[in-house]
Amino acid sequence: MTVADNHADADLALLESLIAKATGHGADAADAVLVRGWSLSQELRHGETDRLERAEGRDLGLRVLIGRRQAMVSTTDTGSEALQALVERAVSMARAVPEDPYCGLAEPGQLSEARPDLDLLDPEEPAPEALIERARRCEEAALAVSGVTNSNGATAAWGSNRATLVASNGFSGSYASSNHAVSCSVLAGEGLKMEGDYDYSTTVFGNDLEDPSEVGRRAGERTVKRLNPRRPKTGRYPVVFDPRISGGLLRSFAGAINGTSVARGTSFLKDRLGEKIFAEGIVIQEDPHRRRGLRSRPFDAEGLETRPRRLIDDGVLTTWLLDLATARQLGLESTGHAARGVSGPPSPAVTNLYMKPGAISRDALLGEIQEGFYVTELMGQGVNPVTGDYSRGAAGFWIEGGELAYPVSEATIAGNLKQMFMEITPADDLVFRTSVDAPTLRIDGMTVAGN
Repeated sequence: MTVADNHADADLALLESLIAKATGHGADAADAVLVRGWSLSQELRHGETDRLERAEGRDLGLRVLIGRRQAMVSTTDTGSEALQALVERAVSMARAVPEDPYCGLAEPGQLSEARPDLDLLDPEEPAPEALIERARRCEEAALAVSGVTNSNGATAAWGSNRATLVASNGFSGSYASSNHAVSCSVLAGEGLKMEGDYDYSTTVFGNDLEDPSEVGRRAGERTVKRLNPRRPKTGRYPVVFDPRISGGLLRSFAGAINGTSVARGTSFLKDRLGEKIFAEGIVIQEDPHRRRGLRSRPFDAEGLETRPRRLIDDGVLTTWLLDLATARQLGLESTGHAARGVSGPPSPAVTNLYMKPGAISRDALLGEIQEGFYVTELMGQGVNPVTGDYSRGAAGFWIEGGELAYPVSEATIAGNLKQMFMEITPADDLVFRTSVDAPTLRIDGMTVAGN
């Protein structure tokens, strides 16, 4: 039995007792979440351990409702006296705050009864020596690449957590998950002509982690390829997003269909539900039930059912991302997207999001481009969520005659997400590496600023 499994029954019992205290103290309704976490991480540089750290934590959040007023309080102390004081403070706060017409728990008939087995918890916690060996192999492989001159370090880490939710509407649920990761960052060149890059692998189960030597080799090769960059020519060109950063476009899309932004009217897509906003054939899928998925979950933070759904189907926007509050504000039903920390109310969030691959290979996608920009790194946060205007610092490689010709840095790419989404062409090279993934993506007609 893992450390996360050891506390399942006790955490449920603790929260059930806390909810009973809250309703007994005057709350009309209440819910509580308890998150336990365990982590082990190791960092080394040039084969020497810089840091080896183990941490354990426990955070509890209580939400109480009196009429249409709600208050949230949190603590790390789960002793009896501390929890009694927590309840009293929460009820007192709820009586004093303004009314929120959209707050409230789910009705009993809305609650999830399914508990799909998503295989989210690796039963084996790695020994510190195993993490040290992963990091060592990763860094050694990176430093062995010809042209690599220094190391920024390698990291290997493991984490496990258990999230438990109990509410006065009858919901009670708990699930545990784990995470393994290995990464490496190195430098190439000398003096003012140095370049750096990295690579990583992260998975739920340690056995699914990529070979650390392969991760390190890729980090080294990426770094060496960036030596002696040039500034690109200013103009309008096809821009190709490497899979390592193409998921960022999906994150911008997810933010634009988040119920909070839509309800406030601060999204550039707020009036586009049911309309074609991506190119024909584009499918963007969310799958909270992916086995061993990095963001998979059996129910949402309000106890509602989660389920796979197409957010974009043949280019058409099919849904918003809604929790109960934003659904009420928009006159709709929750889509089961509520997420929550211990110190605030639920809000909408995506789980495992990805764009389905296209029918064209990466090489063929590049082969059609006489001049363009292949982007491997983005800098800055230049996305306007209200207008969709997009402007980011970028680095990567210039495309000439359908091939990568030379490295590029000190560039800016710009456009508007409304037009960019309509111009996307995906390659067929989708790989699930994070919780938001996309294949290589080509967008024609973007502005590239350089020389």
